[in-house]
Amino acid sequence: MKIIKYEEQSFEEMLTRKSENADVENVVSSIINDVKTRGDAALFEYAEKFDGAKLSSLVVSDQEIDNALKEIFGTKLQQALGVAFHNIKNFHSRQKREGFACYGNNPYGDDKIMGAGTVVGQRILPLKKVGIYIPGGTASYSSSVLMNAIPAKVAGVDEIYMVTPPDKNGNIKTAVLAAAYMCGVKTIFKIGGAGAVAALTYGTETIPKVDKITGPGNIYVATAKKQVYGTVDIDMIAGPSDILVVADDFANPRYVAADLLSQAEHDVMASSVLVTSSEKIAKETAEEITKQLKDLPRKEIAETSIENNGLIIITKDIETAVKISNEIAPEHLELCVEEPFALLGSVENAGSVFLGHMSPEAVGDYIAGPNHTLPTEGTARFSSPLCVDDFTKKTSYIHYTKEALSAVKEEIETFAKDEGLDAHANSVTIRFE
Repeated sequence: MKIIKYEEQSFEEMLTRKSENADVENVVSSIINDVKTRGDAALFEYAEKFDGAKLSSLVVSDQEIDNALKEIFGTKLQQALGVAFHNIKNFHSRQKREGFACYGNNPYGDDKIMGAGTVVGQRILPLKKVGIYIPGGTASYSSSVLMNAIPAKVAGVDEIYMVTPPDKNGNIKTAVLAAAYMCGVKTIFKIGGAGAVAALTYGTETIPKVDKITGPGNIYVATAKKQVYGTVDIDMIAGPSDILVVADDFANPRYVAADLLSQAEHDVMASSVLVTSSEKIAKETAEEITKQLKDLPRKEIAETSIENNGLIIITKDIETAVKISNEIAPEHLELCVEEPFALLGSVENAGSVFLGHMSPEAVGDYIAGPNHTLPTEGTARFSSPLCVDDFTKKTSYIHYTKEALSAVKEEIETFAKDEGLDAHANSVTIRFE
């Protein structure tokens, strides 16, 4: 793993972010247009072409769900799903917000601005239909079902449709079906990739069009979500996963190496970075990565990721390490330091922060409760983890009596005329003629 000393260079000089891929853009655009035009017929063809599955139906049957529930019943996996479900629901339930109303008599602190006879407020409404995408390629994530469906349910979404690609036999992973059932997701479709995004956006004979699409996916899924945004809402355009570990002399190199590899095994494009004030920790972590790679079942993926996107940065002090982290704005940030809470206040940009030596990123992926759908590729500078708010919309409302409107008539007319919008001014003036 490459080790460098920080010399005040910008993070762009140290890391390379994923760039636009014109070939992928063109392929995705073609698939979207095909599904938009031919509907189910295109989806059946893509299932055979990309997943090797000859399907007789795009819909997961009740029998398939029953079989999955019987298979998982009484297992440790069922118990793990139950613990995760409880924690994730508990955390997201605290995010739910109510609307508000302000009734005249200076709620803004000035009778002239907001006087008697006025009501302003905001309603918070759940989205009607949401589609959640669950990957099914190099890995299939039951945890992502929980992380997407639970906040949607807490928000009050009526209709949740799940899409996930089948295996070559046309089957969906047992744990994915069990997690969906646990979350109350009743309709699941055996479709994946850009075609699934297109189907949820425009609808087909079988697939309903939705208001929003959430969930992780590969570069084709992410590109498709980007292309359909505006016709439908999306959670984010997520790139390859990334992790940044800030470590001091008290860090355990074995733990740090394991945590860096936990992201590297996701994807050859994943990024794993260690920023440390200790040359000893840097060297020993690099050695540990080499050792631990040998025993990983997904060694080939993790090794390619580490070689291409792995980096160890040595800084003069831990404060500089946090500064670099804020510039990079990682998806996952681990503070493997003696006093992690003392550094938390200095963290400005991160999707999720893991505090201390016993808080590996994996605990956030599965059990802790906060959402694991996080902003990637530096977008933590301006965006946030998936939450209940992502499954709601806000509508404001206004009521003025004639007396209340009269009190602000002059200000409205002044604004409107200054902007050259005389009809706006007249819409007020006419009410007092």
